Amino acid sequence: MRARVPLTLGTMAVLVLATAVALWSPAKTALADPVSGAIFTTDKFGNEVNQNQYALKTDVYLNGGPGVNAPPGAAGLPDGTYYFQVTDPSGKKLLSSDSITCRQVLVVNNVFAGPTGPCPHAAGGTTPFNGTTVQLFPFDDTTNPGGVYKVWVTNVINFNEAGCAHLVFGFCPSDSKTDNFKVKQGIIVEIDTEFFDNAGNPIDGLMVSHTDTLGARNNKWSEWNPAVLAYHQAHVEGVETGTHQINIANQGVCNITEVDTQFPGQPTVQVLSGPGTVSVTIPNNAYNNKIDQSYFINVYCA
Repeated sequence: MRARVPLTLGTMAVLVLATAVALWSPAKTALADPVSGAIFTTDKFGNEVNQNQYALKTDVYLNGGPGVNAPPGAAGLPDGTYYFQVTDPSGKKLLSSDSITCRQVLVVNNVFAGPTGPCPHAAGGTTPFNGTTVQLFPFDDTTNPGGVYKVWVTNVINFNEAGCAHLVFGFCPSDSKTDNFKVKQGIIVEIDTEFFDNAGNPIDGLMVSHTDTLGARNNKWSEWNPAVLAYHQAHVEGVETGTHQINIANQGVCNITEVDTQFPGQPTVQVLSGPGTVSVTIPNNAYNNKIDQSYFINVYCA
């Protein structure tokens, strides 16, 4: 058993551990599943925002590609035209208030090339590696008490897919990328994964694959960026209540030998002796009890 990394956030939480857990089994997939790359929210100029927390709805911009702090050569989104939408974090209420035809973005060379369609959203800044940001507004206020929203992106060929067992306003979760963000001050509830080499040093630029409570996926990379409270961790921020899965695979310099989990008030629990999937259950009172919570996963590499 490895020594625990000190906890910095959180309260007692319910943690369910499993391997190879499947929440979703689609009847049909038009694109290869899971879709490569990632989506993420930024400010207008493509900069990360602390804890994905924004002062105004008009401040939130969407971007996509290999992902924040992904290593050189990491896969981005497949080229094509995509729809996007904003919902509450449960996916039960559509918050985007304009037509789906207005919510289109073009991906070229695996990064956002900017908004497209007959009534495109506003474009923001362009960055060398992650393309052109797209403003998410207009969208209605969330009903989530923590001020959390969920943004979805799916290729237009998967919209209203006839073979999908559970469409979310036309988006099939298994073919979609999702990411959560917050508007105005809110409770912090997140899942943080940190990678260590065999000398105990943290490793940046390693990926986890997050599957949310609806079966949609996104990728996150470990990074050192104190300005956004990223201390060698891959952050999954603003997570909704319910069960999430974090898949951790061997990659690059990391041949996984052990995966441990932590949450306040409990000893470190050894979960896996190699790569696999950890399930993390966020309790129903996660946002109602007004206490910040963080769920920690430590990954040790040979």
